[in-house]
Amino acid sequence: MDREIRKPTIHSMKRRSQAHDYDRCGYYHITISVAKGLRQPLGRVVGRLDKPDGDSEAPHVELTPIGRMVEEELRESIRRVYPMLEVQDYVVMPEHLHFLLVAHSDVVSRSGKKTHLGHVIAGFKYGCNRRYWVMTGALAESKSGLTTEGNLATKSPGTVKAGTAEAEAGTAEAKAGTAEADTAVAGTEEADTAGTAERHGRNSVLGDSVAKERLVAIKELSPLFEAGYCDVMPVDAEQLATQRAYIHANPRCRLQRAMNRAWLQPQRHTIDTAVSLRALYGYLQRECPQQLNAEAVAMLGKRLLQANGRIMCDSYGNAQLLQRRLLPVVCHRKDAALFAQQKARCLEEAAKGSVLVSARISKGEQEILDTALLSGYPVIRIEDNGFADIYHPSANHMDDCAAGNLLLITPWAYQYRSHEESISVPFCKAMNCIAQAICRMKDSWWKEA
Repeated sequence: MDREIRKPTIHSMKRRSQAHDYDRCGYYHITISVAKGLRQPLGRVVGRLDKPDGDSEAPHVELTPIGRMVEEELRESIRRVYPMLEVQDYVVMPEHLHFLLVAHSDVVSRSGKKTHLGHVIAGFKYGCNRRYWVMTGALAESKSGLTTEGNLATKSPGTVKAGTAEAEAGTAEAKAGTAEADTAVAGTEEADTAGTAERHGRNSVLGDSVAKERLVAIKELSPLFEAGYCDVMPVDAEQLATQRAYIHANPRCRLQRAMNRAWLQPQRHTIDTAVSLRALYGYLQRECPQQLNAEAVAMLGKRLLQANGRIMCDSYGNAQLLQRRLLPVVCHRKDAALFAQQKARCLEEAAKGSVLVSARISKGEQEILDTALLSGYPVIRIEDNGFADIYHPSANHMDDCAAGNLLLITPWAYQYRSHEESISVPFCKAMNCIAQAICRMKDSWWKEA
């Protein structure tokens, strides 16, 4: 295909990995969001930040009846249909849910066929949709006069009855990786069609006509969840522990953001570095001439945030730190033998009230900034990627930001990046340049008497 007419890749956490078989055993961190336009239908975050986890007043989600229904489907229905699957950790938030799904063996259906993870998600959504429609009165009030048998608001019809729905929805999910909300509706239609035809005679004209009428009615119903889902597969024990901690910390982090709105949400174009692209390229030409090729220059120009010809930065955290004396922390290989001196000088100045600024790229920079934070000294960290529309730092960073000891800044537009991808030398050098520009000071300041 001609490169000029090829559609650009749209990066999304909802895309499935092409190198992974989603019917295999393993760990999956799944995130599902409610449909757009629904305002926190699953609950609200309540509690007190000064209470530790496990306390009755610690931050938690007070679920609505719909939220409790979703929790019930999550805890019971998936394992009932797929015994090899287990939901180990989960949290139902007001407008989304996270859960760690463990496949103890390869995923197979009741008929013994290998089953894509999309089938499971589709069946779960199908069950939630059916009960949601009944609870809100939508299913009984459709134009065709469709009514339900029994109390679907208290039963769990979806995942149990979703064999046809899963086959329909999961196939589409395995191929496209993004559409099980739509295909789950299709599965609902097929399941309803089969049920109606069976009651009225599978080959009867009456059965076919009623089934088609029900299909039209179901199509008009709005689903509880939006299309697709996000999945993250932890690659080692450390990542798995991080994912578990992230899931459990969600209510506390949400409450922190609600009580510190000015600090705990991305602020766009808040920092003017006063560095032009031309000046940056001049700096990079001196620092890394061999790596600064045409491709690197084009990528920098595309990714850097700019306004009025100058590089800007987004921020997240305590922006008041910018008003204090700022000191850049950049560790060069040529100064490796002097690292102990550099670290001591940095921490000495931090103890006096200065704020250390660094991209935290090298091990030395990481050690200095981490030690400063653990000592209670504020720091500014330059991130190597932009802030997404919905940005969540780690739980530790969230605590440091809420306490006013950390400001995260970034000169980059957000771009989806896999765990294995690394940043180039020009990108690292560009962040070092920006650190010095923000501080209005060269990175060799610590050598001075």
